[in-house]
Amino acid sequence: MAGIFNRLFKAGEAEAHALVDKLEDPIKMSEQAVRDLRKDLQESLRSLGEVKSLAIRMAKEAEDAKRLAGDYERKAMLLLQRGQAGEVDNAEAERLAMEALSRKEEAAARALQATEQAQQQQQMVDSLQNNVNQLKSKVASYENDLVMLKARARTANATRKINQRLSNVDTKGTVALLERMKEKVSEEEALGQAYGEMADAGGSVDEEIDKALASGSPTKSEDSLAQLKSKMGIS
Repeated sequence: MAGIFNRLFKAGEAEAHALVDKLEDPIKMSEQAVRDLRKDLQESLRSLGEVKSLAIRMAKEAEDAKRLAGDYERKAMLLLQRGQAGEVDNAEAERLAMEALSRKEEAAARALQATEQAQQQQQMVDSLQNNVNQLKSKVASYENDLVMLKARARTANATRKINQRLSNVDTKGTVALLERMKEKVSEEEALGQAYGEMADAGGSVDEEIDKALASGSPTKSEDSLAQLKSKMGIS
């Protein structure tokens, strides 16, 4: 009973490890990390655009306030000139000139405040731009790493499969099978040669008769020699 529980526990443990391996797939994790970085980059770009827009608007407000301050100063000068020329009551001209100068000071104060805010905003823009550039560099670097990681994973997987197949090959069994095949072929060759010799040795009765008759009759050379001896009187 304990053995059964141990086997079940080991099976469950193996499944758990397999699940963890899937969860910790480096390629999937890297792809998710790159997606997160891209999302962060898009959000950073939107934030950078908003901050830049605000900085541009503040700089424009500062320029408008400066221009307005200059206009009020110019108007105050014109009022004083016309008061001196008698074109406008001098007292009224001075009163209006003072009002213009008061407006000028207000505009100048707004211009100074807007300029300071625009400068601060521009510093934030520069800081955000630097962060965005770093994030862009990281995204590009991680994308390259991901491409390399996928290529390495494919190579490792192919190598593992090949090595696994090679490790599953029964070398001893293959050699033994080849040796048995060699022995079998040798036996077949010897058997074929034996049958051939038996076929050559076992002729028919007619062939034996013809062979015996041929061995008893004189050859053509023997006939010629006998004729020559008879002609020369040699017995």
